[in-house]
This record gives sequence, C-alpha cells and structure tokens, in this order.
Amino acid sequence: MDPVIEVTGLRKTYGATVAVDEVSLTVGRGEIVGILGPNGAGKTTTVECIAGLREPDGGTLRVLGLDPRREGRALRERLGLQLQESQMPAWITVREALELYASFYSAPASPDELMADFGLTDRRDTQFRRLSGGQKQRLSVALALVGHPEVAILDELTTGLDPRARRDTWGVIERIRDRGVTILLVTHFMEEAERLADRVLLIDHGRVVAEGAPADLAARAAAQTVRFRTTEPLPEGLLASLPGVAGAHSVLTGDGIDHEVRGGDVAVDVVLAVAVAGIRPTRLRVDQGSLEEAFVSLVTADTSDSTDTLEALR
Repeated sequence: MDPVIEVTGLRKTYGATVAVDEVSLTVGRGEIVGILGPNGAGKTTTVECIAGLREPDGGTLRVLGLDPRREGRALRERLGLQLQESQMPAWITVREALELYASFYSAPASPDELMADFGLTDRRDTQFRRLSGGQKQRLSVALALVGHPEVAILDELTTGLDPRARRDTWGVIERIRDRGVTILLVTHFMEEAERLADRVLLIDHGRVVAEGAPADLAARAAAQTVRFRTTEPLPEGLLASLPGVAGAHSVLTGDGIDHEVRGGDVAVDVVLAVAVAGIRPTRLRVDQGSLEEAFVSLVTADTSDSTDTLEALR
C-alpha cells in the first residue's frame, strides 16, 4: 500500500479533557477510509489535526509526505476539505462561490461540471443565504473538490440531504475515488460507510477501538439472527445447547411455532440440528450482523483498554 495519510500517536487535549488519545491510522492512495463514532468521540478533532486546522499536542502526521503543521501552504494545494459546518458570504451566488474557489488553483475542475454533479445547476444564480440546508451541504462538498485534490477530507458528507441526493452524492464520490483520489470520510450514516468505505475506524472516547473492512467488522462484532417456523415443538433445549448460541426463544402462533436464535456463525448448525430432529423448518430467514450492530455493541462496551478490544476482534 502506498501510504498517503500517516498518523501515529495523535493526541489532542482541551484543558483536562482528552479529545484524541493516541490515534494512529494509515490511508493508502485511492482508498476511502471511514471514521465512525458517537458524538464527542474525537472524530472531527482528528481530521482537523490531519488537515492542519488544529495543532495537536503529540504524535506525528504526514499527508502526501508533508507535515500539516509546518508545510500547510504546500498541502492546501493538494488537499480538499469539507467541514461539518461551513459558511459563505450571504450574498454570494453558487456560481460565484465556485468560480472564486476555482481561481485559487492552477488547474481547477469546471464549476459547471461540479454544479451538474451535485444538482446545483438550477441554483447557479441563487445567493447562499437562500439555499436550503441540503443545497449548502452540496455546495460545500463541491467547493472541497474544485481544486482536483489528491486527498479529500469530508466531514459529515451527506448530513441534511434527502435520500436521493445522498445516493447521488455517493455516486460522485465513487467516481472521484476511481480517479485515484484518497478520501477520509467522517460519517454517522452506517449505510454510507458500508457503501463507500474500504475500511472503517471506530473511535470512542478519543481512541480507536476497532478497525477493518465494514463487512469484516460487522461479522466479527455482531451476531447472526436465525428465524424460522415449525409445525411441532423442537426437543427441549435443542437450540440453546448449540455452540455459539447466545440466546434462543420460541413463540406459539396460530400457524405453528416461531423460533429465533441469536449468536455467532450459528445458521448452519441451527438448520442441521432441526433437520436431524426430523423437523422441517419453514419461513427460514438469516440476518447477518450489520455494521450498525457492531457500532452499538462496541461503543456501549467498556473501552477503557482499546488494545484488549482490538485483540478480541482479531
């Protein structure tokens, strides 16, 4: 992997409050890495330090081989940044804002193409103060990409967008990634992370508590749920005794007995056990653990020692 972003032991405090505590990460060229975590976990502080907007208290940072603290001017030519909250002069129009930002670069993207990509063409002459929240968000992302950056940091990319605009924006980001742009994505949307991210980092209380591909993280940290129906009772204790089962219960209905089993990778064992008992399951459904379930289980657990948490996930 050709590292584009390298962070080691990043630390940032505000008085007695530790916002970022020994965070380390590496992002390869053309990779999209998502940063997830609850409110106040340290996600935005982390990416603002990487972008050179905040001075860290400790650790080393390199973006495209440059130190954001000492070589910020050179880095800004190659870095696109969309912040969680951004403002423009109230009277500037969409077209004027894009043309202004384009003037800062020697080879900018076409403002007209960006307006088309982000559904802003019909708002080209609309003043910033008259844009909706979602339109302002789309303009913010377009401004981050106007300089043809090699690296883009996107903080809450699609907050405020309706479902269609969110998916349209995802498509634009995927096309940008296909051109080799490296993207660091802060998001609260699990579906967004699953759709876009090659890897995700889960940050809680300023520390990385889990890292991996979305599918791998979901599979390791969340259980399967197996649901099915039978017309006759199963042998007592059959399901609960299977290896890896965390819980099982059955409910009598008018059409038979509905069963639900939760655990690790239990689906095959459940189906085989029922078949060996001479009973045919119907309405069988297996729900694989999701990234959202992994998120909830990890951030509500005791993360006072993130090393132990990571070892448990490996």
